[in-house]
Amino acid sequence: MSSPDIAGILDNSKELDRLRKEQEEVLLEINKMHKKLQATPEVVEKPGDNSLSRLKMLYIQAKELSESEVTVSTQLLGQLDALLPSGTAGQHRRRIDGSEQKKKRMKADSDVSRLSPSMRNHLESLANLKGEQVAARVTQEDAGKDEWFVVKVIHFDKETREFEVLDEEPGDDEEGSGQRKYKLPMSHIIPFPKRTDLSSVPDFPPGKHVLAVYPETTALYKATVVQARKRKTDDYILEFDDDEEDGSLPQRSVPFHRVVPLPEGYRQ
Repeated sequence: MSSPDIAGILDNSKELDRLRKEQEEVLLEINKMHKKLQATPEVVEKPGDNSLSRLKMLYIQAKELSESEVTVSTQLLGQLDALLPSGTAGQHRRRIDGSEQKKKRMKADSDVSRLSPSMRNHLESLANLKGEQVAARVTQEDAGKDEWFVVKVIHFDKETREFEVLDEEPGDDEEGSGQRKYKLPMSHIIPFPKRTDLSSVPDFPPGKHVLAVYPETTALYKATVVQARKRKTDDYILEFDDDEEDGSLPQRSVPFHRVVPLPEGYRQ
């Protein structure tokens, strides 16, 4: 285990602690507002009162902090997955009878119930991705480079924390011409921004490195944001790495819902 690996884990752990402390402070403010409104509900009818606006802003802040906590937690899981030996989870498999299967489910439910509320919510949100398209890294930890594709979620197992996904449009150079299925750890999956929930859509500034779907393909590559956007629904103008034409990098337009944060340790 190298020092940079440990430093990255420690940095994310500190960030997680900071986010949780901020969440506690915001929740205290929300509880104060609730008590105020319960004691004097007529206050919201007074001219100039901003209690409801304040409460709304607090809920937005709490939501953003919770989403940031999920993001950092996912990064931490990815860092830990990268340091753990691969291939151990699937060894020594055998057929499980009905009673063992029931015990297994009960243990899984118990394990999930012991998790923090934010992690339980995170696992539930991942399970709700069924049927949606996500960005997926289909290469293993020991591969020379990372390959990311747009895939469809078939199932998420909360116990093993594995996704079953379908590559609906495999490339012409891949073996066979049919659709391919993968089983991937949660650290290999990045949900796309939702077009129906702009409040959770990230806004990447110019100069930021991102992972984006290359136009007219289902593959994602590292790119750099080159222009600021006026609205969250505007397309990003990006320059993709290794996309040189006539000695320069062309600027390409990519929809905002096909751009995600660049994973830590991305290899190309």
